[in-house]
Amino acid sequence: MNNQLILASSSPRRRELLNQVNIQHIVRKQDVDESNVPFYNPRTYVQTLAERKGRSIGFESDQEVILSADTIVCYEDKVLEKPNTREEAFQMLRSLSGQKHQVYTGVMLRSPEQEMFIVDRTTVEFWPLSKEDIELYLDTGDSFDKAGGYGIQTEGAMLVKQISGDYNTVVGLPLSRVVRSLRTFGIYPSISEMK
Repeated sequence: MNNQLILASSSPRRRELLNQVNIQHIVRKQDVDESNVPFYNPRTYVQTLAERKGRSIGFESDQEVILSADTIVCYEDKVLEKPNTREEAFQMLRSLSGQKHQVYTGVMLRSPEQEMFIVDRTTVEFWPLSKEDIELYLDTGDSFDKAGGYGIQTEGAMLVKQISGDYNTVVGLPLSRVVRSLRTFGIYPSISEMK
């Protein structure tokens, strides 16, 4: 029997990334309180979040491999969470205007026999943004479910001048590293097209 990948995430973006490379998976949503995770540095923080998510669900068979992940946006050693209000999103984007910031994605791969962690960082540089640029983007409504207040894979692409690193890390999964690591767990892209 082949191993089965379980995605411990409700992120539609992570599903899309796995589908893009024909990694068949089942979503098993987790519920983790992220408010009490201490922040020492971005790498440790995002790895801890991914680990908590991965440990929050159990195995239903010995063939299951659980993939959990978390993505954070950091600017000047501060984590920029998902904004709660338009004003909060505006302030985030104004602080990132013309600046470089880092996006970290932590991943935990876990089977009954082994565990593996991946932490990947990509640097993103924004164009200098006018008030009108920011307001135009906020009018799209794209800010509010995204760390840092923007989505690079949606309308937020117009804010980005350049990146250094893996684009997919910013979207939510360092895809090529994950695919290569999944081989260790007996998970491979499917030859047949996914629906």
